[in-house]
Amino acid sequence: MTAGRSTFTILGAGGFIGGALVAWLESHDQVVHAVTRAALPALLTGRRQAGHVIDCVAHVGLVARCLGELRFESFLLLSSTRVYARASATHEDVALPAVPADPSDLYNVTKLAGESLCLADPRCTIRVVRLSDVYGIGMPAETFLGQVLHEGRETGGVVFHEGPASTQDYVSTTAVVRLLPAIATTGRQRIYNVATGGNTSHAAIAYCLRDIAGWHTRFAPDAPTVRHRPIDTARLDAEFGPTASNLVADLPILLALAQEHPYAPSTKPMAA
Repeated sequence: MTAGRSTFTILGAGGFIGGALVAWLESHDQVVHAVTRAALPALLTGRRQAGHVIDCVAHVGLVARCLGELRFESFLLLSSTRVYARASATHEDVALPAVPADPSDLYNVTKLAGESLCLADPRCTIRVVRLSDVYGIGMPAETFLGQVLHEGRETGGVVFHEGPASTQDYVSTTAVVRLLPAIATTGRQRIYNVATGGNTSHAAIAYCLRDIAGWHTRFAPDAPTVRHRPIDTARLDAEFGPTASNLVADLPILLALAQEHPYAPSTKPMAA
């Protein structure tokens, strides 16, 4: 992030990533306009200077309105590395096929529509970040890891419905909230993957939950193995350095803090 005080407008400030981002920016003495979903109409009609906008909502209709109606220095859309599901590689410039008739592709198609709006705009300060699975205190129970920790806290055990060799990339909120403002203010490219660049297996997570929390873990019979390709982070690493996220190393503090604040969304990112 550039030196000095900047103005940021965070769309979706009431959510997991948005709330952590607001807290980080305020702790670094930045001017922050925290905009919840309910406050979005007022923002769009107000026509005030929004500074650096980071869109944590990523609704395609909202993206179109923001690009057309907001006055900003930069605009950063949060997308997802899930868009690589059918791709042959995971670098930012690879072709991204989708099958609109497949219901499982609906999420990716909507993400790509938002990305297309941003990247078709000629302004070079409009950028896209593709996030891998973000973990930290207050993560939604709808995410894989959030659901696992919620089930463990409630029952003392976890049943995995994907096989032990299943893998995916996890990146910490600590890394995300540091990198997003830097990309928004100084990024030289239009698209970045924000990910760890290495996958963690379900078996490693299950072992940690047994070892650290004492939870009983098991894998459902005939659970499929789902291996996601490692995310290419060469562009991010070259410009901003690696994320330095390590889910297995962070699980002890994540579990400890989750016991203290089990369900309330946190505005404090987890220490790495």
